[in-house]
Amino acid sequence: MPRAVELNAYGDVDQLRIVDVAKPEPKAGEVLVRVVAAGTNPGEISIREGYLKEMFPMDFPFGQGTDFAGRVDAVGPGVSEFAPGDEVLGWTFQRAAQADYVVSGPANLIRKPVALDWFRAGSLFIVATTAVGAVRAVALKPGDVVAVSGAAGGVGSLAVQLARRTGARVIGIASDDSADFLRSVGVEPIAYGDGLEERLRALAPIDAFIDLFGGGYIDIALKLGVAPQRINSIIDFAGAQKAGAKTDGSAAAASRDTLATVANLIAWGEIVMPLTAIYPFALLRDAYTELARRKARGKIVLALDPAITEPLRPL
Repeated sequence: MPRAVELNAYGDVDQLRIVDVAKPEPKAGEVLVRVVAAGTNPGEISIREGYLKEMFPMDFPFGQGTDFAGRVDAVGPGVSEFAPGDEVLGWTFQRAAQADYVVSGPANLIRKPVALDWFRAGSLFIVATTAVGAVRAVALKPGDVVAVSGAAGGVGSLAVQLARRTGARVIGIASDDSADFLRSVGVEPIAYGDGLEERLRALAPIDAFIDLFGGGYIDIALKLGVAPQRINSIIDFAGAQKAGAKTDGSAAAASRDTLATVANLIAWGEIVMPLTAIYPFALLRDAYTELARRKARGKIVLALDPAITEPLRPL
């Protein structure tokens, strides 16, 4: 039988269960996709642990996941843009992407570029739209200097490259282990930790700051003289509100056009999307345990293909 993630209570990874479910049937205006790969995102940990229940109230049981890629299995009445067999990627806001089958609307799907692999396609929507929204928020122009915290993570690894494409000088805040990757995409690495403010100040005047990690980076940006309207955080909402900074993320850029643009940039090698690991669906809990460590460079992806039985590490 088809499988899907099911949560019956808030809590740690032990609450994640893979259960057998009935195969969905697409209704009018809907598309049924047989999922090949699905993304994991830190926000899903916060939802599962109950930290966002005021923002995203859910009735138990509910599923998990937003990003996916796969092949169209069936279409409901009135759908003419897609047909069975089409290779697609997209998203669902129904917490349902981590499953063998997912129902979505045509407006939430694009055709998968031929040169884009399934695993990057299946984990793209949230990071692509978040990166685009965050970079747009700080209004970069050629010659600007922008600092980015969490620069080698799933969102950060794309955001720093999109920022570079504006003509800005990009300083990526990350661990020493990620320095070579950041240099390879034209970003100046700088290690996080004690003395960061002074090290940034010594490099150059900072015109804009993109915070993808939280934990006090807005305060550092303000101390460096960055104007609040050129600071954007996707995680420190309280700090941003206090400072008058922005909090643009996925919602600010969520569209088919955004997804298609980033998908094609990756497919044709204009930017790169690192993958930390590809986990078989059965090792769902292991995937989220690794994600929670916040050490991943790029994305951690779930493979729904039953032939994949052990974690793969492409890097």
